[in-house]
Amino acid sequence: MSKRANNANLPEVEIVDLRQELVMGNRTMISIKLFNAIQENMKNNQQTILFLNRRGFSTFVMCRECGHTLKCKNCNISLTYHSKENVLKCHYCGYKIKPVTVCPKCGSKKIKYLGTGTQKLETEIQKMFPGVSTIRMDVDTIKKDNTHEDILNKFKEENINILIGTQMVVKGHHFPNVTLVGVIIADSSLNIEDYRATERTFQLLTQVAGRAGRENLPGKVIIQTYNPENYSIIFSQEQDYDKFYKTEINLREQLKYPPFCDIISINIVSDIEKNVEELSAFIYKELVNINLKGKMLIFKPMPSPIDRIKNKIRWRIIIKCKFDNNIIDVLNSILKKCYSLNYKDTGVVVDVNPNSFV
Repeated sequence: MSKRANNANLPEVEIVDLRQELVMGNRTMISIKLFNAIQENMKNNQQTILFLNRRGFSTFVMCRECGHTLKCKNCNISLTYHSKENVLKCHYCGYKIKPVTVCPKCGSKKIKYLGTGTQKLETEIQKMFPGVSTIRMDVDTIKKDNTHEDILNKFKEENINILIGTQMVVKGHHFPNVTLVGVIIADSSLNIEDYRATERTFQLLTQVAGRAGRENLPGKVIIQTYNPENYSIIFSQEQDYDKFYKTEINLREQLKYPPFCDIISINIVSDIEKNVEELSAFIYKELVNINLKGKMLIFKPMPSPIDRIKNKIRWRIIIKCKFDNNIIDVLNSILKKCYSLNYKDTGVVVDVNPNSFV
C-alpha cells in the first residue's frame, strides 16, 4: 500500500543511536529524545505507544561472582523475572520458582536481575513521569476477565497516557489520539538465528510506525537501536518497501536463501540424549550417501539453538536444496529406515522452510 487510509500523512520517523546515549551517561531505557517527546505528548493530552517485544521485568538472572545464569529445569532457557507475581518463570513450559537471593552454584549473594521487559519498562515510566497513567498489554496481562479488546478499549476510552506492549500492540489498531510511538529496542528481532530476521524487523517497525498520527494530528515515531546502520532500520525510517525488497532479495540470492533455494530442517527429539545423537548421525550418513549428485548442501547435525524444551533433547540437520519429488523420495526412504531402527520415544520431524529456527 502506497497510501494511508483517509490520505493521512505518514509519521515523521527518527532513529536514536543507543550507543550515543551511553556515551552521554544515559543508562535508562528511554533516550533523551523519547523522554522529551513523551513529556510533550502528555502536556498536549495526546497518547503514546511504547513497543518492547519482551515481556516480564528482568529477562535473565545472573550471579556476578561466578557468572551462573538461572535456567529452567525442563528447558535450556533463562528464567524471566515477573515482578507482579514475584516469580521466576519459563516462557516455554511455564515452570516457576521463587526469586533467589543466593547463587545456587557458588553460594554468592551477588545476584543481579538483568535485561529489560514490559513490566520493567512500565515501572521505569511511572518513576520518570509522576502522575502518568499507563496500561500494559502482553501475554501476562491478557486473561479471561481482561481480554485484548478490554485493554485496548480502556486505553482509548479513558484516554490513558501510555500503552506499553509487545507485538500485540503493533498490528491493525486505530487510535485517533496516538501521536507518538516509541520503539524501545529495535534490535531484539534482528538478533535471532533466522534468515528472515531483517524482514521481520522491517515489518514490525513499519507496522508499529503505522499506529502514530492516523487522523488529523501529525504522528512521530522514535526508533531506539544499537544498530542504526542496519538497512532494515534505515528503510523502515524511510517507509521504503522497494529499497528494502531489492536489498534483501539480492542478499538472499547471494546466500542461497529462499526463494532461490529451499531450507529443510530435520528435527530429532527424544528424552534420551544418546538416541538423539545416534539417530542424527545415522540420518546424516544416509543423506551424504544418497546426495543426488551433489544437489543437496547438507550441514552436520547440531543441537538446536534451544537444545532442550520440556525435558526433550533437540538436535537438527539443515539441508539447502530445491525441494522436489526426488527430495521427497529421499526423505521418505530415510524416515522409513529410522522407524525400523526402533528408537523408543524418539521423534523425527521434517520441516520445509520452517517459520522458526528455534
